[in-house]
Amino acid sequence: MRALVSVSDKTGVVEFARALRDLGWEVIATGGTMKLLRDNGVEVSNISDVTGFPEICDGRVKTLHPKVHGGLLARRDDPSHVEALRENGIGYIDLVCVNLYPFRQTIARPDVTLAEAIENIDIGGPSMLRSAAKNFNDVTVVCDPSDYGRILDEIRSEGNTRRETRLELSAKAYTHTAEYDAMIATYMRRQAGLNEKLFLEFDLAQPLRYGENPHQSAKFYRSQEAGSYSLASARQLNGKELSYNNIQDANAALSIVREFDEPFCVGLKHMNPCGAAVGRDAADAWTKAYEADKVSIFGGIVATNRPVTKEAAELMKPVFLEIIMAPAFTDEALEILRTKKNLRLLEVKMERDTERPMQYVSVNGGLLVQELDTETRAVEPSMCVTRREPSAVELDDLSFGWRIVKHVKSNAIIAVKNGQTLGVGAGQMNRIGSAVLALDEARAKGVESGIVLASDGFFPFDDCVSLAAERGVTAIVQPGGSVRDEESVKRADETGIAMLFTGERHFKH
Repeated sequence: MRALVSVSDKTGVVEFARALRDLGWEVIATGGTMKLLRDNGVEVSNISDVTGFPEICDGRVKTLHPKVHGGLLARRDDPSHVEALRENGIGYIDLVCVNLYPFRQTIARPDVTLAEAIENIDIGGPSMLRSAAKNFNDVTVVCDPSDYGRILDEIRSEGNTRRETRLELSAKAYTHTAEYDAMIATYMRRQAGLNEKLFLEFDLAQPLRYGENPHQSAKFYRSQEAGSYSLASARQLNGKELSYNNIQDANAALSIVREFDEPFCVGLKHMNPCGAAVGRDAADAWTKAYEADKVSIFGGIVATNRPVTKEAAELMKPVFLEIIMAPAFTDEALEILRTKKNLRLLEVKMERDTERPMQYVSVNGGLLVQELDTETRAVEPSMCVTRREPSAVELDDLSFGWRIVKHVKSNAIIAVKNGQTLGVGAGQMNRIGSAVLALDEARAKGVESGIVLASDGFFPFDDCVSLAAERGVTAIVQPGGSVRDEESVKRADETGIAMLFTGERHFKH
């Protein structure tokens, strides 16, 4: 039995090759792998001795040879294949252990050049993996060091690997080469300015009990580039498994938290914030967010951008929540919250990054791709379009509301006072409907003055301004851009409302 070993990731390869030799296998190796094995006392043959041809072109050509691929691809049950090998002096290769040049790590370097990237495109490795994988009936192919142990166990107990194992390893090898080629194609197309194809790579994070509804199956896949404010890279510290809807809601909550540097907390239900507030710390922000809508938060999701302390945990514990997310939990907080065995506690990386992630949304038969809406213009006095300018307190609330309303389903209107949401009008078919919902909620809390309003889109009519004036609104922030902007500005001036145009809309469909 013969094995060919040629790896970039040399984890465990010395022990693997030594074990094969101890089991009576001949081991063939290339370049750096051969040197490593020999330096560690493993008897190994040089690939050039097998092919009768030296490595050439700086090692670019060493395994692309009939004595390699003939030995891999020949079917042992086909007499014509067996005779072809005999006539050409080619021996069988029964196992290939190959992993590929580190292309991903190379192109991840910010200073990498195109020439360096190209030199890290493996040619012989994928070719050997594909040949071996195609002939899995007779050949074992291994590209993952984590498989070394079970391969050796099967060889020791049965003399060779089992066919079902070889089939599984074949599929794994094709997956490895497919991911590798897709990565190279994506990089090269980016260099060439092409965008006619999109390759995505996600790994299964966990199967889910069901999808949006119990009759729908679902899985959660993780991107290898999962970074900050990502549920895919979060660490679960307590509670049962996340559901499909949990993941959707948690992602929406994290998108809102991303907006704030000051201590902040948001409660969320059905992908819309039901209460949000800034505060002195996590405990204060939670208290204000909870008081913003004590009814809707029941069974909801909470996210804060500050560590959850003992004080915050004691305040959160009496409320039925599905998930609490934070950058950290103190030991005392964990001790308190873990008494609720089903409460999911998630530690999430919340560090600013400059990269603007892409957003992928499936539609029937297609995929929509856009940059994630992570940029939000600061609300400034210069944006004022009315005679009356906002006070400093109003400006703070306008800025707070503007960062929240972009995450509410359009049409979106929110009412705010003192860094706290008073009412959220979400997903109505007309903007006045959303304004009514938000201001009705504020009135139900007994607040009828000093309110500011934020709208994700422009006002097509002055009806929202008229309603706002009746309900104690003193300042409004909106994108502007309607053909009837002048009517809204005029009505604001007549009622003494300060209005600011940001020039930027934030629809969320």
